[in-house]
Amino acid sequence: MARRIKREYEANQVNFSEHFSLIEMTKSQSALRLGLDNNPNPEAAAALANLCEQVLEPVRRHFDRPVIINSGYRAPAVNKAIGGKPTSQHCKGEAADLEIPGVDNMDVYKWITANCGYDQLILEYYTGEPASGWVHVSYVSPDDNRHERLRIDKSGVRRD
Repeated sequence: MARRIKREYEANQVNFSEHFSLIEMTKSQSALRLGLDNNPNPEAAAALANLCEQVLEPVRRHFDRPVIINSGYRAPAVNKAIGGKPTSQHCKGEAADLEIPGVDNMDVYKWITANCGYDQLILEYYTGEPASGWVHVSYVSPDDNRHERLRIDKSGVRRD
């Protein structure tokens, strides 16, 4: 798979899975506004493919609705410009922030918890309103995933 992604990446025609593409996973209004390159290197592209295949595509199939990626890959310069942590998994192609219109973010969080491998799963700024906040999910590999679940809101970070 990594060789296929590298060839497609070099041809700028990458579909990581049936419903997720390079363009979708690297879209960044901040990068466009600031004139920053937000293209991943081949290793990050391969990590994006794993994230799409192992988590995002199963979520898409289960809920049978488009999954909106609010933030996928972030080049280090883009990550710095938006105030992201230098260690962010977004910079490695291992993380995405997502929402599914019409589906409660808590339901997405619970479904991923029960049905997918993941490294970190964070329900961010969820207030109890179905469309509030978003879900952050990262994926490394079956052997390296920490299965860490967190919730972040205005009062801070807590383990779930």
